[in-house]
Amino acid sequence: MVSKKLVVEQERKMPLVTDVQVLKDLATRIRILSIQSTTAANSGHPTTCSSIAEIMSVLFFNTMRYSVAAPKDVSSDRFVLSKGHAAPALYAAWVENGLIPEPELMKLRQLGCDLEGHPTPRLNFIDVGTGSLGQGLAIAAGLAYVSKNYDNIDARTYCLIGDGESAEGSIWESIAFISHYNLDNVVLIIDANRLGQSQPTTVAHHLEVYKARLDAFGWNSLIVDGHSVEDLVKAFDNASATKGKPTAIIAKTYKGRDFPDIEDREGWHGKALGKETDRVLKHLEGLIVNKGKLNFTIPSPVTRAPQVNISNIQLASPPNYTVGDSLATRQAYGAALVKIAQNNPRVIGLDGDMKNSTFSELLKKYDPARHIECFIAEQNLVGVAIGATCRDRTVAFVSTFAAFLTRAFDQIRMGAISQTNVNFVGSHCGVSIGEDGASQMALEDLAMFRSVPGSTVLYPADAVSTERAVELAANTPGVTYIRVNRPATKIIYANDFKFQIGKSNVILSSPKDQVLFIGGGITLQEGISAATILAQQGVGVRVLDLFTIKPIDREGIIKNARESGGRILVVEDHYPEGGIGEAVLSAVAEVRDVYVKKIAIPRVPRSGTPSQVLDYYGLTAKHIVNYLLDAIKN
Repeated sequence: MVSKKLVVEQERKMPLVTDVQVLKDLATRIRILSIQSTTAANSGHPTTCSSIAEIMSVLFFNTMRYSVAAPKDVSSDRFVLSKGHAAPALYAAWVENGLIPEPELMKLRQLGCDLEGHPTPRLNFIDVGTGSLGQGLAIAAGLAYVSKNYDNIDARTYCLIGDGESAEGSIWESIAFISHYNLDNVVLIIDANRLGQSQPTTVAHHLEVYKARLDAFGWNSLIVDGHSVEDLVKAFDNASATKGKPTAIIAKTYKGRDFPDIEDREGWHGKALGKETDRVLKHLEGLIVNKGKLNFTIPSPVTRAPQVNISNIQLASPPNYTVGDSLATRQAYGAALVKIAQNNPRVIGLDGDMKNSTFSELLKKYDPARHIECFIAEQNLVGVAIGATCRDRTVAFVSTFAAFLTRAFDQIRMGAISQTNVNFVGSHCGVSIGEDGASQMALEDLAMFRSVPGSTVLYPADAVSTERAVELAANTPGVTYIRVNRPATKIIYANDFKFQIGKSNVILSSPKDQVLFIGGGITLQEGISAATILAQQGVGVRVLDLFTIKPIDREGIIKNARESGGRILVVEDHYPEGGIGEAVLSAVAEVRDVYVKKIAIPRVPRSGTPSQVLDYYGLTAKHIVNYLLDAIKN
């Protein structure tokens, strides 16, 4: 017996705004343009473009609500091509809708052409760079979270992934996140074309396996013929009607669809068709029914997003501390996050179940709606933040233990390619965390973030400088990273001190300084103590707080080194490679007669109390006194 509900679904009229045959012809034209452009480039992925041609046709010319004239209209539906190697198919859709001139697509992958091998935001219709597989769905989650919870608009986010990349754990982190927050404005499309790069994928065409997995995560999952525009139109309509849970469309497709003698065959991944080009193009051209100009309708956005302003963000109140008192910089971060949130309603915080350690919980207590808990899934955490900041909708701060951010380095790296403005805060850095041991000690984080193009790396010494670092980061383009300590450190700055990115600050000096000391966080504090001890012995030591590790204050370092006998000692709670010492060495590399001695953590450290571990690895004042005296002898 057929249920009444099923009868209703069967009788529902297919929601077409563009004729079915036109959609079929558009899919064929997407295939043709993908072949022509990759042949011109003599590289690329025409077979994987072919497997998604109908999906792109239905999305871009029937389902998605967007503006060709304003590709990044904040009220539009969003599309994320996670399988970025299928970029020619995406570019072809924008050729067909009139944004990109067709001759421009024939410059695919050429130097100077923004139509690159994988999409980047150099193009005005691209939100994020993709192609490092497994990352697009987290970004889609961030886009959708903002649309639903902050902009409160009826906008959907579509994310197309390859079946091969579904093996990435980050995909399942995102699937869990999207389900947990009931993001029913997310539509995941799996291009299940069976073939990976070198062999069939793990699931191949056993699509019921994908469905069972997605159903277990609480998704509305549908298996469809990915080459049937009718099935795809119905599936996307089902997604739009489904409330309270996200939808996944599992599309059975074939790599090289409609490429005679190539379709569904191994050995064609990442290859232009070469001598097969003319034969395949002739076949495809014969499939087109409407030979002239195609008539299609692109639906418009249905609701308008509010205007927002994320510029000139300030602390709602200045720092209010007493010099000589002690407070952990991680705690000052939490306080500053609340202050800038009080100043601007678009400031949000994301955490990986560390909020009571990073003190981002202070934001949750102030405004729970602006704290996004991403749980212990750091790759998704970073991706969600990247998505949330797209189109300048939010100012996002991501916090967790600095060591755990290393797990998401590829996402951070891709964030830079995506021109993201996400701010990262890493707590529990260095051996100074003590008893927890090496697995929790971030000793690579400065090296990691310094290597990110266009990044700004801040290492505040106390609570005052931490609050100002947060304020500065909120207004700084690109990736920013703030390194904060677990132990309490003394307040060394006056509340009204003016900080600048790229400017160091002299903490102690005298007319007879013989060596310049540079440290960060804990080691800066220990260096101040060491300099005070030596001052009592008549030995002048200048202490410099870099504040910004990148961009580093080259002029300030050189000036103060020359005024301090041409000697520099750097002591840091970090491994030797890529930390403060190497940053300082780079700054003075072309300067004659400047001697640099650097002390860092030389090997994988051990557990102990913070004071024991700092002493064991020679980072305390008594050891620094000896390092300074040794440096003066050279």
